[in-house]
Amino acid sequence: MEAVELGLREALFKDGRRLLEQLYNPADLRVPDNASRPGEKCHPDRAKKIQTLFGAIQVRRHYFYQPETHTGRCPLDQALGLIHSFSPALVRLAARAAAKEGYESASQDLLAQAGVALEGRQIQRLINLIAPAVATQLEKGAATCAEAIPILYAEVDGTGVPMVAEELAGRPGKQEDGSARTREVKLGAIFTQTQTDEEGLPVRDHASTTYAGSFEAAPDFGSRILAEARRRGLGRALKVVFIGDGAAWIWELARVNFPLAILILDLYHALEHLHELCEGLYGVDHPWAARMAQTWTAMLKNDQIGEVIAAARRRLQDLGPPTKDTLEKQIAYFEHHQDKMLYKTYREQGLFYGSGVIEGGCKSVIGQRLKESGMFWTEAGATSVLNLRLALKSNRWDECWDRLNNSNYLKIKIAA
Repeated sequence: MEAVELGLREALFKDGRRLLEQLYNPADLRVPDNASRPGEKCHPDRAKKIQTLFGAIQVRRHYFYQPETHTGRCPLDQALGLIHSFSPALVRLAARAAAKEGYESASQDLLAQAGVALEGRQIQRLINLIAPAVATQLEKGAATCAEAIPILYAEVDGTGVPMVAEELAGRPGKQEDGSARTREVKLGAIFTQTQTDEEGLPVRDHASTTYAGSFEAAPDFGSRILAEARRRGLGRALKVVFIGDGAAWIWELARVNFPLAILILDLYHALEHLHELCEGLYGVDHPWAARMAQTWTAMLKNDQIGEVIAAARRRLQDLGPPTKDTLEKQIAYFEHHQDKMLYKTYREQGLFYGSGVIEGGCKSVIGQRLKESGMFWTEAGATSVLNLRLALKSNRWDECWDRLNNSNYLKIKIAA
């Protein structure tokens, strides 16, 4: 049965190739601008081999050469939307495969599942060519619904991507010798909330999460995530919530780009710092460290962060330097962020107060493709794949590609 199916598929591919060649090679095919411009020389019926979903076909078309500038053009190639010698449908399929897995694995799966023979390095070149156009389409479009949005969330974080040595020259890092192994990709997630469940817990709207990401510095990235929030309807949001960890660049980004948002420090990060503070004040293995961590956790969740800070400072008076100096910084963390730690209030308002969405995004959007074992990237190569991942994980793949086709590919007319 398998041999029959495979044989039938090959027969269908053969018929598909024949039909495509008939479609693209009729004598009465008309394409825009298919005539010589001043100074051009026309070379009619120049053959070109095109790779398609059905395999290789040959197309004959006019080639116009400009001797003065040593440039040439083929209007039919543009009309067909060819990317070098590849059909747009093939590029779309290859790009989706490469967005999900490494280039060699994508090559193997395309051959096994679709009968398409493309080498990994060919797919990589295609991705580098088409990804900037996909990135442009990601910045376009807007939500079609004009209704008010009850709650719009923005979450931001960063994660390191392993880079080739040339990309890391002169950059400080966390290696033992002070060098860097990775560069940070900043990622932002925008999602909405319309309701809570029967227990009053927030429910994220289905398929409402979209992402923006880049290697950019924080100010430029801030403009990027703000643009995505506006595209999603920031101006129609009745309430805006911004959630992040304690990184200074995140809160500066929030201050500049989301000045009216409710700012929330992720509860998990706050609890991490709280446990570290208790261990520092009482000793890692001391029973009082665990006891106070439990007590202060309950107080933190009950909007009593001021009392926690006061208790920590009283304990700090019994300690001497250098321990005191280190703990002073930990207490200052809570003092600096205490207006973002009103977890009881957030809970009563039915709001999210954890950064699980962006934490998951860092893994699914970036980690699962750009941080696999043995991978090292250039910024250009990682950015190309990242843009495809953003389109895929934001559920905007078809939207971006359809708009790309409509904007770049000209209409072909066959005379009656």
